[in-house]
Amino acid sequence: MFATGLNSRRALVFSGLPMLFLSAASRTAAQDADWIVESADGGVEEVLESGERLPTLRSVVVVRNGNLLAERYYHGASMADLLAVNSVTKSVCSVLLGIAIEQGKIKGVSETVAALLPEAAAEVPGSMAGTVTLEQILTGTTGIDYDMAKDFDALRQASDPVKYTLSLPADGHSQPDWRYNDAAVGLIAPILRRATGLRLEDYALQSLFKPLGFEGADWTADQTGQARSYAGLRLRTRDVAKLAWTMSDGGKWRGAQVIPAHWVEASLRPRVPVTWTADPVEDMRYGYLWFTGRIKDRPVAWAWGYGSQFALMVPSLHLVVATGALNPPQQARENQHDTIMKLVSRIVERVGKLRD
Repeated sequence: MFATGLNSRRALVFSGLPMLFLSAASRTAAQDADWIVESADGGVEEVLESGERLPTLRSVVVVRNGNLLAERYYHGASMADLLAVNSVTKSVCSVLLGIAIEQGKIKGVSETVAALLPEAAAEVPGSMAGTVTLEQILTGTTGIDYDMAKDFDALRQASDPVKYTLSLPADGHSQPDWRYNDAAVGLIAPILRRATGLRLEDYALQSLFKPLGFEGADWTADQTGQARSYAGLRLRTRDVAKLAWTMSDGGKWRGAQVIPAHWVEASLRPRVPVTWTADPVEDMRYGYLWFTGRIKDRPVAWAWGYGSQFALMVPSLHLVVATGALNPPQQARENQHDTIMKLVSRIVERVGKLRD
């Protein structure tokens, strides 16, 4: 269940103890239970050591072949810390949609918003957003007019976020090309709640977090008290790595099929070119709320949070790299993305040399 916290935050509770208050003994037990630990080579450790020079970096977790290869925490952060993952929340909610579809609670990605939220859609006749399909939301091709830089605060502060989004006009582009759209992704939370009968956080706990052995989470709520599906999660970086490894392993965690294999494939399939960049990644595209691209000719896919919170998979190396970082000012965001992604790419390069 969730324990209600302050300032519209909710903390996931495991075994009756909020993660924020786990004892040192509990943290040690959690550490032993997460992964089989594999010794890292000096090259990977050297890259992790260089992370000390990045003032906003807080964590890097490296998993290879399902084993913990290396991890490092910076500037006072620790393994037990719940760190903001921002838009990695979107990728988590994509996974939850796939599970709900597999369970028969939602027919499929061709369903429209109006069909999935008929009561809300009836309150906004002629809503452009009502005609949008789940697939368009997942691929960032809704055609709904939204500018993150200008509209994020209005969305976050909206007394009725669903009505806010349903009232947005079309963006005026003749082709529904890729555009980052928090408002559209924000509809996933009420869609899942109506389809499953559970609050988003409770459904996540039941269907994903517990099966993957997450040690806790914190999730901010909107003005209606509902967890946001476009941002707001705080997770341990180890648990972000668990999600990425499960996706990398075809949806399996320790032999159990947690995420439908066909949804993993659909989510990580490069579909739509994106306008964002993350040097040195090339050929960047979008799947189902997951980014894809190539690092030195190796296909990669990743969840991407505002402050360079990455959950990156390199299938050819059976490798996952997860990062935690503080949010930078808007003007420093792109530089931080490139700097931390370059560190991640150096880890990929070092592991690749070992394999090659």
